[in-house]
Amino acid sequence: MAFRLRTALKHGHKVAAAAGVTAASTATASVAFNSDDVVHPMEVEWDHLGLFSSYDCGALRRGFQVYRQVCATCHSIERIHYRELVGVTHTTEELVEMASEVEVVDGPNDEGEMFERPAKLTDPLPKPYENEEQGRNANAGAYPPDLSLMVKARHSGQDYLFSILTGYCDAPAGKPMMPGLYYNPYFPGGAIAMPPPLNDGGVEYEDGTPATISQQAYDVVQFLNWCAEPEADERKKQAGQYMVVLAFTALMSGYYKRFKWSPYKTRAISYIKP
Repeated sequence: MAFRLRTALKHGHKVAAAAGVTAASTATASVAFNSDDVVHPMEVEWDHLGLFSSYDCGALRRGFQVYRQVCATCHSIERIHYRELVGVTHTTEELVEMASEVEVVDGPNDEGEMFERPAKLTDPLPKPYENEEQGRNANAGAYPPDLSLMVKARHSGQDYLFSILTGYCDAPAGKPMMPGLYYNPYFPGGAIAMPPPLNDGGVEYEDGTPATISQQAYDVVQFLNWCAEPEADERKKQAGQYMVVLAFTALMSGYYKRFKWSPYKTRAISYIKP
């Protein structure tokens, strides 16, 4: 479109240029209309976002359970390995047993052939599909995105994901829905290919927490936030240490300055005529 406009203006074709501007303005208007056809995500209070707050390991364990039993059937988390979950969601023994239930392709062996083996702590979390084409074929052409950095990839990431997971409802009157699409006012355009993933009691939490839709969404979003920023707690600790060192340095610098310059500031200089 921009090339056509430049060509028309260069050669003086005013009619063609006007038509190009009209088409460009129409396209812009349509984009603005589609962008406005969305509800802004609700604001949720996340305890781990506080300056002196940390992740709730219980919520992370429940969120990982929701991911394994619900989300992992379509979505992957390729950037997280089993070893990174040690001490966060499960113990080493639990994760070794969990990983051993998954078969991964490794190799080549001495004969140059690939082989399958039980997963180890050094392996990433398993992917539901071997490649993008397989994923699209299983989901009517829509490819489920990887969730490793999904919280960072969306504006108001945590609030957006929570709103998407809990915002499914019936389409309003006058809003036609194509077959295979579901209405969600928080998704741009309102039509999303992902069916409602959560149901009340869809999982059974080990700690007895009621598995409501909102609770499952809250837990799995916290887990996805940890996947995107697993270093957040350590970063806050280091920031506290740096601030303590900075305050100590400022105090010592001020004291040394007063100690060094006090003789010069308090001395009295007398001038005697010769």
